[in-house]
Amino acid sequence: MTALPTSVDQTDALLRSGAYLPNRSLATALYLSLSLGRPLFLEGEAGVGKTEIAKVLAETLGRKLIRLQCYEGLDVTTAVYEWNYSRQMVEIRMSEAAGDRDRESLEKDLFSDSFLIKRPLLQALEPDVDGAPVLLIDELDRTDEPFEAYLLEVLSDFQVTIPELGTIAAETPPMVIITSNRTREIHDALKRRCFYHWVDYPDAARELEILKLKAPSAAAGLSAEVVGFVHKLRDMDLFKLPGVAETIDWAHALTQLDCLSLDPEMVNDTLGTLLKYQDDIQKIEGSEATRLLGEVKSEIAAGKAA
Repeated sequence: MTALPTSVDQTDALLRSGAYLPNRSLATALYLSLSLGRPLFLEGEAGVGKTEIAKVLAETLGRKLIRLQCYEGLDVTTAVYEWNYSRQMVEIRMSEAAGDRDRESLEKDLFSDSFLIKRPLLQALEPDVDGAPVLLIDELDRTDEPFEAYLLEVLSDFQVTIPELGTIAAETPPMVIITSNRTREIHDALKRRCFYHWVDYPDAARELEILKLKAPSAAAGLSAEVVGFVHKLRDMDLFKLPGVAETIDWAHALTQLDCLSLDPEMVNDTLGTLLKYQDDIQKIEGSEATRLLGEVKSEIAAGKAA
């Protein structure tokens, strides 16, 4: 288990040791979240690396990562706890057959910790020999507002209430990372309990640095062309702009195809790795891909000449 960073510089170094390259504002937001014990709320487009922050944090600190993947209809039984009803029924039948316990004693046993199924939020409140875990609440914007409201108790006091057992509070609060792709607005009451950071697309220089780290087998010239082409796409009116994850996937795919430099045919053949909607692919493939690639190669050549 690694100690928590004591400065913004240490936080930056911690993330970089896990192969994540943050900008200064992200490192600052994460440092404040860790040092002051407040959740960190991350918003941004899909594929910009929000979820990866929690994964890298858990890995570099040597902590358990507990992930709650959000979706429409998520409720307490899936996110917090539920009783093991089948085991409880077996226990009731066995007790009736043996006739060795009264009703009050049986009820007390049935609603004890041994019959409790602990879901991610409850697991995150439990003590751990490796220290407080990292709790990732991923894509909160996919849930319903009632569940979002339920989170207020957890994030305010780091505790949950189970009617049969009472209130369970964390001895040491978990490190909480909440992500949202902003498909809907999250209520202000929840945001007020968090530090906030918008995770944007990286600039070309930082994305090239990321690509060298995540796809080191890609040729240097190819990586520069990949980053340049992706940034051209992000300036266009597409249904879904490619994120950093798609940039990395595309570089891996091109390397697998033994590509050392982009050409229009290779771009057209592999657009499905970069773009995820057919309308976007049809908009780019063909003459548009050739035009964008020509601009990229001209800019790279001009940069080398300068």
